[in-house]
Amino acid sequence: MSKILVEVSARHVHVTEEALEVLFGKGAKLTKKKDLSQPGQFASNEKVTIVGPKGEMAASILGPERKENQVEVSLTEARKLGIAAPVRESGDLAGTPGCKLVGPAGELELDCGVIAAKRHIHLTPETAAEIGVEDKQIVSVACGGEGRKLVFGDVVVRVSSSYAPAMHIDTDESNAAGIGGAVEGEIIL
Repeated sequence: MSKILVEVSARHVHVTEEALEVLFGKGAKLTKKKDLSQPGQFASNEKVTIVGPKGEMAASILGPERKENQVEVSLTEARKLGIAAPVRESGDLAGTPGCKLVGPAGELELDCGVIAAKRHIHLTPETAAEIGVEDKQIVSVACGGEGRKLVFGDVVVRVSSSYAPAMHIDTDESNAAGIGGAVEGEIIL
């Protein structure tokens, strides 16, 4: 078994430059609130409202801008919004439901892009080789707080030289495991 940092990824939105301008006005740029664990990624000060058939909720935009708009929510949040979000890897948006995003300067109807992110591990090629795993391999990870320890199955390994080693789970998963912040988990092959 190998140890891995397990972090909670709360609901958030990724937007294109074009979407950012619709939501925040011409020439709008994301402003950094704080860096995230993945190199070059950051939480911005900009927030939008996600609107679904049954409800709405605020969400932060993560930067930098992307090539596609994507909304990541937990399954509980998806139900509150009235959206049947599938569990998918980031970027796998074909056939996903859409929603409306509302910003201070405008609204944007997304035809697709709402997902519950598949739990995943980011690894560099060197770290993946040390652990003995490959890109797209499915593993399990044991972690959890006192009295709530569990093993997460179906964890996809993602390998890139641009990553920093960390596992990401959503808020439903962190609540099930009694995790209040970043903890250490063990990869089970």
